[in-house]
Amino acid sequence: MAKEPLGTTRKTGEKCPESGVWKSLSTPSTTIPLSKGEKFPPYNNQGVTWKLTAYA
Repeated sequence: MAKEPLGTTRKTGEKCPESGVWKSLSTPSTTIPLSKGEKFPPYNNQGVTWKLTAYA
């Protein structure tokens, strides 16, 4: 199975399609490690968009 490309985005509450390091597209931003199948968390108590920046 092909990996999701770096730069893939998903929103808070969606399931993670690829294990790796994800960065929030927010200000301020943060990075989190997330495993495939986990749900994306909110950041600063808000729904945000997450971007895949590195593979696990």
